[in-house]
Parts: sequence; C-alpha cells; structure tokens
Amino acid sequence: MRGMEGAAAGVWGGLNSGVVLSLIAVLWTVVWQNLQHLQLQHFFKRHLGRHARRLAALVDPYLSVTIAEYDGGRMRRAEAYEEVKAYLAASTSRSARHLRAEGARDADRLVLSMVDGEEVSDALLPEEGGGTVFWWAYSRPPPQQDRRWGGGGGGGDEENRLFFLDRHRDQVLNAYLPRVRRQGRAVMVQNRRRKLFTNISTHQFSDGGYTRSAWTHVPFEHPKTFATLAMDPARKKEVMDDLDAFKAGKEWYERVGKAWKRGYLLHGPPGTGKSAMIAAMANHLDYDVYDIELTSVHSNTDLRKLFIGTTSKSIIVIEDIDCSLDLTGARPKKKDAAAEDEDKANKGDKKGAADTSSKVTLSGLLNFIDGLWSACGGERVIVFTTNHLEKLDPALIRRGRMDKHIEMSYCRGPAFEFLAKAYLGVEDHELFGTVGALLQEVDMTPADVAENLTPKSADDDAGACLRGLVAALEKARDDKASGGGQEKQPEEEDGGVVAAVDKE
Repeated sequence: MRGMEGAAAGVWGGLNSGVVLSLIAVLWTVVWQNLQHLQLQHFFKRHLGRHARRLAALVDPYLSVTIAEYDGGRMRRAEAYEEVKAYLAASTSRSARHLRAEGARDADRLVLSMVDGEEVSDALLPEEGGGTVFWWAYSRPPPQQDRRWGGGGGGGDEENRLFFLDRHRDQVLNAYLPRVRRQGRAVMVQNRRRKLFTNISTHQFSDGGYTRSAWTHVPFEHPKTFATLAMDPARKKEVMDDLDAFKAGKEWYERVGKAWKRGYLLHGPPGTGKSAMIAAMANHLDYDVYDIELTSVHSNTDLRKLFIGTTSKSIIVIEDIDCSLDLTGARPKKKDAAAEDEDKANKGDKKGAADTSSKVTLSGLLNFIDGLWSACGGERVIVFTTNHLEKLDPALIRRGRMDKHIEMSYCRGPAFEFLAKAYLGVEDHELFGTVGALLQEVDMTPADVAENLTPKSADDDAGACLRGLVAALEKARDDKASGGGQEKQPEEEDGGVVAAVDKE
C-alpha cells in the first residue's frame, strides 16, 4: 500500500516539475521577447561605451571638430572647408613642415596649404580665453557609390580636423571657429585668381568613370574691358550700370523673392564683338567664367550637375546657342529618304552641328535657367549668344530668363571714333566725316574696321590707315551697288560694338 502511495507521489511530483519548467520556459520567452523589444543589448552597449569614452578621455583629453570637403551629397564643395583651408594657408602654414603650393592672383606668389597627414598648432586669442588648438589635414577615399564624382586621379575627399581641450569648448565653438571663417573669407578674396572653366564630356562621369569635377579650367587673363570696347558711350554706360545694379542687388532680390541671377542675350552678326563683350563683363564684375559646350552634355540631369558645380560670382556662358542643339521647340517635320541622306552627308561639314548623343532638351535648358535648381547659390550672370535670333524659341529668350537683350551690330560713327582714338591716337581728322558717311551706307564689323586701322609698317601713320579704311569702305559700297556680296565676315575677335540695348 505504501509502495503504491510512494509511486503516485513520484508521478505527481514529476508532473509538477514539468509544469513548473513549462511555465518558466513560457515566462522566459515572454520576458526575453520584451527585453529584445526594449533593445536591452543596446542599453548595455551604450552604457559600456560611455565608460570606455571616459577612460579614453584620461589618455586623450582632446575633442575634435571635422570640416569635410564636400556637403550636400558631394554635389558641391563646402564653403566652410574652403574658408578654413584659406585661413590655415595664411596663418598656420609657417609652422608646417610639408606644404602644397597653388597659383595665386599675383603671378610671383604661391598659396600654400597642408598636405595630407600634416598637423599644425594655432593659438586662441586672449579674448577667446587663450590656449592652443591643433589642425590636422586628412584625406579619405570617397564612398564607392560616389566615386564617379570624387577622387579623380587617385585623391580622396579631404578633411581638416580641429583638436582642442574640453575646457576650451565654448571658446572654440562660439568665438574661434567664427573668426577662422571670417578671416578665411578675407584671404580668399585677397588671393582669388579668376578662372575660365569649360566642361568635360559628361560621358566621362556618367558611364562608369569618375572625376573630381565636371569642370576644367585655366586662369582667366583676357585683356578686354569696357574701357577698350568699341561702342557708343551712352550704350556702354547703360550696360555697365545694369551690371553694377545687379552686383549690388542682393537685398533687392531677397525682398522680391527672386534668385540672385540675371540673363543677358547677345545677338548679332559674326564679328560684332559678342565674345569681347563677355570678357568685358567678366572683368568689370571680377567674376569667373564658365563656358558650357552643350554638345558635350549627355542629359538634362548632367546639365543640372554642371550648374551646381559652378560658384557664385560667375558668368555662365553658352555661345552660339542656336548652333549647339535643336532648341527651337518646334516639332520636327518628316523628311523623305533623299533629304535624310543629304543631311547625314552634310552633317560632318557643318560647324557646330548638334551632337546626337546629347539628350539635353529645351525643357531641361529652361529649368537650368530659371527652375528650382537655378536658386542654388547666387550672384550668377547667364549669357547666351546667337547669330540668328529668329531661330530661338520665344520661351527661351523671354524676359525673366534673358532679362536683357543686347544687339551687337555693325560699326557706326561713335564706335569708329573710339577705334580711331584707341588704334591711331587721333580724336579728329579730316577723313572722319567721309568714314562716318560710308559706315552709314556699308555694313562693316568693328573687327574689320579695327583691322584697317591697324598700322602694317612703321611708315603707316594715321592718315595712311584712314585712307586705307576709306578705300575698303568704297570698295564694299561699289560691290553692294553692283550686286556683289560683301566678303564673309570673320569670326568673333577683340573689339565690339553695341548698336542697341533694349530697355526694360
């Protein structure tokens, strides 16, 4: 009897143990799931990390601030990086052992900066609390997905890292770094060397390759200014006043809610000085020049990237826009087979023929001029030139896009007098009246007039040059009267005239 009771008690005890273990397993599963939901492991990781950082601070008490070369998804260089780099070049390069040299505005000087891995010290001013901080130059390879836009030639993204003690935190963040940026901007203005940019073929960075920038450049050293540009003085003043108003108009553009940019359309026959006008505008404003070759731009997206890659205080130029791409906006008409074959045969012989690989459209160009992306940055002038105004779509050249239309026309009396004074040093001559009358009858470009006024030998004086010009004008008049065509005008050369400037 007792044996049976003992066996029953054992079975019951086994069942109770199984139930308890099952309950424990269920409870542990529920608790563990909740612990995972609360991310307890991250709690312990953060807790241990705090203690690790405190221990590391005993060994290295310095804090750091990293100034990266690129921001905005690496689409443009960070202004803060440029300013810090300029400040370091001016104030701390004296103590660096290894430096990188670049050209400066003064042809005899160099702008120095630290090479990768170099470290220099800098001092906080007394009003900033005193103390010493350290700058370290560092370079890292760009992310794999960004390599088509960065690191061309092997260099990676650059950084400047600032190290300072924790007790200097407020002084560094609130006083020292703002001073560094202010002084850096001043140094950039002092050392700025204006540049002439042109875009590389976007196939090089759209089809698997990568390069640091879609732009390549040379120093901009064009001598043409408004003082040497042949044009009516009243028209010259009107253009210069318009440029000055734009340059000083930041507050006005902000008040009316417009992007700080202005469009100029230069139109007229070849040889009338459109390129010279652009150079004079750049020298007057002290801006860089970005010369875009549309046939090298693969798509509308690449065109936007080019625009983002430009800097403020720049002139963006598209010359002979009527020849670059089909931007008329007209629906193409169907051609017969013979006409298509003739077009293909002649395509390679036409100057400025459109690149069929380019997918830039009229809509993309319109967005480039005044779409949302056009407000990225400020203080930009956009200039189009064309020999055939009637070929352009009205939407492309309406006011608001091309704000100022400037007709570049043939040489007339005021422009001739300016050229005579510049080339011959004479302000009056008995032949001035004859030349002025002939210029009213004959269309001659300023480039041709200037060529005739250029002395060809040491024996040529003002009278000889003027007589040569009169002979050339009389010949052109006689050819015109007899039905003969005037000789083909040359391409753009130095010297230009603005015959009419549309008033707004």
